[in-house]
Amino acid sequence: MQEWQYSGGIILARLFEPNEPEWRVILGTAAEAQPVYAGAHAYRVQGGPVINIDYKDVAFISTGDGIGYNFLRGDHYRVGAAIAFDLGRRERDDYTNLRGMGDISPAPVAKLFATYVLSKKFPLIVRVDARQIVGGANGTVGDVGIYLPLPGSSRRFVMFAGPSITLATHRYLQSEFGVTPAQSQASGHPVFDAHAGMAAVGVGFSATRFLTEHWLLNTDLAISKFKGSPDVSPITETSTQRAIALSINYQW
Repeated sequence: MQEWQYSGGIILARLFEPNEPEWRVILGTAAEAQPVYAGAHAYRVQGGPVINIDYKDVAFISTGDGIGYNFLRGDHYRVGAAIAFDLGRRERDDYTNLRGMGDISPAPVAKLFATYVLSKKFPLIVRVDARQIVGGANGTVGDVGIYLPLPGSSRRFVMFAGPSITLATHRYLQSEFGVTPAQSQASGHPVFDAHAGMAAVGVGFSATRFLTEHWLLNTDLAISKFKGSPDVSPITETSTQRAIALSINYQW
């Protein structure tokens, strides 16, 4: 998914509902189809819980954004930090392509982010973030995204869409897409040294239907196109990556 899709329209809640409740709790279950790993041709479907708990627009726990704190906040902006988790990559996910490449261990992720909405009349939202993976791929990834509510949205049916750009450091891209001489000898892939810079461009779409006052159905779609080193890496089987997630949730 595009990074902005995890927090979606939360920034608009404070702008359009200044008397929002002290606690905002959404729990549910979701299923997602996505590539087995970054660059894979094969897809897998997996399920899990949806957890989104916000306290006074100050602190949050989210299956997408992690555990975080908004240390600057206002009607039009939020700036904060969070701890999330990177699942890494396992060689056994695709022995045909990854044999000899070794595993990338799961690791915690430290994240800084800022979100700004232009105005009520034109609620274009800009989000930037930087994520440092501590262990595992052990590098830094950043995103710049813009999105806005689509025509046809209402209080019962809300749609967002927008593009984003992903940038990454050499260390991260080398872990994910590079091939060292030792890995080359073990896997048969040619040696490949990744370069820092643009890693992908993409677009996301999110839609939420409020079935009742408390029950809601959410759909997320995303497509990304690798750029730079990920696009030409010998590990990459396809440079176009797609994902879809469906969830049903209950809001208190």
